[in-house]
Amino acid sequence: MNEIIYYIGVVGSFAFAISGALVAMNKKLDPFGILIVAFVTAVGGGTLRDVLIEGRNIFWMEDPSYIYFILAGAVCAMIFQDKLDRFRTSLLLFDTIGLALFSVAGVQIGLTFDFPYIICIILGVITGAFGGVSRDILVNEIPIIFQKEIYATISSVGASIYIVLYHFGFSRLLTEIIPILTIILLRIFVVYKEIMLPSIYKNDETVDEEEW
Repeated sequence: MNEIIYYIGVVGSFAFAISGALVAMNKKLDPFGILIVAFVTAVGGGTLRDVLIEGRNIFWMEDPSYIYFILAGAVCAMIFQDKLDRFRTSLLLFDTIGLALFSVAGVQIGLTFDFPYIICIILGVITGAFGGVSRDILVNEIPIIFQKEIYATISSVGASIYIVLYHFGFSRLLTEIIPILTIILLRIFVVYKEIMLPSIYKNDETVDEEEW
């Protein structure tokens, strides 16, 4: 399973790095700033997960090859920025791929440590969603996980599906592919249909900065 986790992790790192770089370029950051945001986006969730798991080394410090994939993703985003003309679509695609792959990787790592299923699901959500949280904080935006868009919920659905398939002994291929495709298709669907969690506030107007 460790080999599978590695391949999922490096592809997810590449996708999240592109996602972070696209956000950074949209904010007109310089190349160094783009690399930093890309790196934090790719490693944020996995680093938090590894810190929470006693006895586990931080993945990108133990295996620096992740760093090369992250740099490659950021550089590709900068080189091909003109071809990524539909910013919102490109960002959605790579962010969703990263979310799907890292959510599954987080669950797999939890299972290798024999954690209860509910803990594995939480680790999947942390791994998948908190890189985006770190990215949004760096670029001075409210993370989408804390707003109405269904993001962490989709991650938890995919993680739960993985657990169900794993528990009932489905093949490794199906156990990995079905949750990944579910997260990708569900995220794209809810974004384009503008499906959001219900608001608990009477007035949805954004609070002006002057009020803080």
